[in-house]
Amino acid sequence: MDLRDPGLQPERTTLAWRRTLISLVVVDLFIWRRWLSGLAGAHPGFDYQGLCALVAAAATVVLASVVWVRSRELHHDNRAAHNQAAHTHAAHTQAAHTPAASRRLVLSSTLAVMALGGAVIAAIASGG
Repeated sequence: MDLRDPGLQPERTTLAWRRTLISLVVVDLFIWRRWLSGLAGAHPGFDYQGLCALVAAAATVVLASVVWVRSRELHHDNRAAHNQAAHTHAAHTQAAHTPAASRRLVLSSTLAVMALGGAVIAAIASGG
């Protein structure tokens, strides 16, 4: 029994994640702007704003990668379900992803969101 929605759900999910990524890029740009504006009067020592900017950018890259991989999986599953419905004689196609791969994607995205949240809080706290 196939529980996948062969309709527009994968497309809606992909669009929602793309909007979320645009929001994250805006947050990254604010962190980078604050860091770059603080470089003019910077004194020697460890640069917390630079570290926050680097962590935020790395977290956004990880999330973008997870969204890209997951949207490809959704589109692949949707195409396979559509082809199977169109050709009743076609053999059952197995999804390209496994539960272990899905768990890795969820874990990666959770850690990236936590890192991004921590970077934002640290950037606000150290920015005064």
